[in-house]
Amino acid sequence: MNTLYRDFQTQAQIDAQYNPAIRLPDATAPAQYYAQQSALARVQLGCVLDVPYGPTLAETLDIFPAGAPGSRVFVFLHGGYWRALSSKDFSCIALGLQPLGITTVVVNYALCPWVTMDEITRQARAAVAWTIKNIARFGGDPARVALGGHSAGAHLTAMCLQTPWPQDYGLPADPLAAAVLVSGIYDIAPLRYSYLQPLIQLDDGVIRRNSPAFLVRACATPIWVNWGDQETPEFARQSALFHQAWAAAGNASQLSALAQADHYTGIHGFESPEHALCQWLAARLKG
Repeated sequence: MNTLYRDFQTQAQIDAQYNPAIRLPDATAPAQYYAQQSALARVQLGCVLDVPYGPTLAETLDIFPAGAPGSRVFVFLHGGYWRALSSKDFSCIALGLQPLGITTVVVNYALCPWVTMDEITRQARAAVAWTIKNIARFGGDPARVALGGHSAGAHLTAMCLQTPWPQDYGLPADPLAAAVLVSGIYDIAPLRYSYLQPLIQLDDGVIRRNSPAFLVRACATPIWVNWGDQETPEFARQSALFHQAWAAAGNASQLSALAQADHYTGIHGFESPEHALCQWLAARLKG
């Protein structure tokens, strides 16, 4: 039998690795948790919602200022496999960062199939550029901006790290102080043969342009690539693939699993100032 991707011969085999919801007793539970914690964050924390960063209705930011001038900044790109969820589901990311004096910016973007993955990548890059150019108005320090994301958001973070910032946005070549990538996919080729294909609609060109493991440039931004230690082997392999590519280009990268975490709970650490995710960002944003 011919293989579809690596040693996988059937869609069912690929879905077993790349559909984390298969392993859950209640597939709706993670989204419910994110929504509840995010509603709490919007009540407890000061925030400025739905700030436009681009020309379309989906291109908005939710900003959670740290409250002090010149604060450090973290830009977060949410997951949902490019076809679900929104910034409002991830206000909870600010819960552990605001107490550390870090302003959190949660990015909203349009979703497949209404737009392509190329367009989502463009929107993510535009959101980062807008933040660097405008965050001072919200008390943030544009020289101390970190980027991160979860799942599809980790993929988009990796794509942002490849951006020709001077050419496209008039920014320095490496404007980001650090990046943290949680449970991402960096070679998107297997998803063409998965349950996601009818919505994300991959072809050879989309895969080539949006597989950041094969697009790595020399970059001064240090990164931490991680995944939950309860995830499937493919998520671990994908993380190692990007880490190795980043390091092979002479860039700084850490690779490690998050203890006692699955695909959905890995980012719960952003809700606690003491968690390694928050502490890693705080250390690299000291400046």
